[in-house]
Amino acid sequence: MKFLDEAKIFIKSGDGGAGCVSFRREKFIEFGGPDGGNGGRGGDIVFEAVSNLNTLIDFRYHQHFKASKGDHGRGANRTGAAGKSLIIKVPVGTQILAEDRETLICDLKEEGQRILLLKGGDGGFGNEHFKSSTNQAPRKATPGWPGEEMWIWLRLKLIADVGLVGLPNAGKSTFLSIVSRAKPKIADYPFTTLVPNLGVVYVHHKEFVVADVPGLIEGAHEGIGLGTRFLGHVERCKVILHLVDGTNEDVVGGYKTIRRELELYGHGLATKPEILALNKCDALTEEMIEEKLNLLQKAAKKEVFTLSSISHFGLHRILDQLQKYVFPSQEEESSY
Repeated sequence: MKFLDEAKIFIKSGDGGAGCVSFRREKFIEFGGPDGGNGGRGGDIVFEAVSNLNTLIDFRYHQHFKASKGDHGRGANRTGAAGKSLIIKVPVGTQILAEDRETLICDLKEEGQRILLLKGGDGGFGNEHFKSSTNQAPRKATPGWPGEEMWIWLRLKLIADVGLVGLPNAGKSTFLSIVSRAKPKIADYPFTTLVPNLGVVYVHHKEFVVADVPGLIEGAHEGIGLGTRFLGHVERCKVILHLVDGTNEDVVGGYKTIRRELELYGHGLATKPEILALNKCDALTEEMIEEKLNLLQKAAKKEVFTLSSISHFGLHRILDQLQKYVFPSQEEESSY
């Protein structure tokens, strides 16, 4: 299934049904009074977050959503049937924004969460509603109220436990393909991954979700390389796994580039827990690993792990560290 994380759609709630002008026409009742019923209420527009979707691709081909209208009133004081509400299902983690693309209307973070976005129009009044002591045979009825309508943007921010970040060709897709059953495109050139990929990792009878975010570049926080859209998928993660390409001559520069983009983007990304790993160690000698490891530790002022996804070197140690952040309460319980 193709991944799409933004879509613009038009939504409209149902119009209310018109009221009815009608009079009683029964045998032996010479002056039958008004009996026109009211119109039915239009259908609402409701959004619901569901877990079996992880892309907005359906909204590329279907962009107009309209709830059904209310039925008109009828004689014998029969009120028209209400229009059926339209429930639009979106992936968990979808944000609904106004047409300006900035005003946040709603954030659907949990499965089953619903929001009534547009109310259907009220039904019109039949002539029975206007009967009074001075006007006993009104011939007046009102049309139903129109429904509400608007253009909105849907923006998906993936719900994942771990976010993979790093420069292009840092080995993020390879790591995801090794630790999960995800099959991202892998090749020996930058920007192989053009859309985020999700994978489920099983460790010690527990599972958590890892998001492989396409390679970030300098200026990503300003949208260069679609950076702002990709960084948005890391916002909800519990921990960041930062992979640095060990075959890169300037490992410190690569590390600082990503850290700078996380800080400039904001939204709390710079303060999220981060696990730093020197990747592709299978392509380095022991002396080169030691040298680059020392440089990274001095720059980051934290522990740096060594990793090679291909040879599984350091893989289990990384997964154990990630699990401590994904399941912190269980780690605390096991320490007693």
